[in-house]
Amino acid sequence: MRLAVRENQLSAASVSKVETTADWIFENATFWVWEEAGAVQGFSVADPRDGTIFGLFIHPDYEGRGLGRALLPLACEDLRAAGFAEAILTTGAGTRAERFYRLNGWEETGRQEDGQIIFRKPL
Repeated sequence: MRLAVRENQLSAASVSKVETTADWIFENATFWVWEEAGAVQGFSVADPRDGTIFGLFIHPDYEGRGLGRALLPLACEDLRAAGFAEAILTTGAGTRAERFYRLNGWEETGRQEDGQIIFRKPL
């Protein structure tokens, strides 16, 4: 599913890291999935160690159906339960993800050196 997204696609070098990243997620983070038609169509990942949303990805065939709006609050609730008062995430500028986060109450609080937008939202 992660390899099917239209934005924030993995580089060829990153594809080889998918298994290692998946192992890290299962060991350290909380992970929510949306399963439909016998396959995972979306997922969200929260890192309760530092209060970040590690990822939110929806299969392109399932975009616009509310999966992101359903999965992201679950990840945020995991961060709140871990004691965080706000959630933090980063995303590329000018992307559909940027628009999604802005429309869902996330506030831009800065930019990383590579131009990624830093968003925060009270929990």
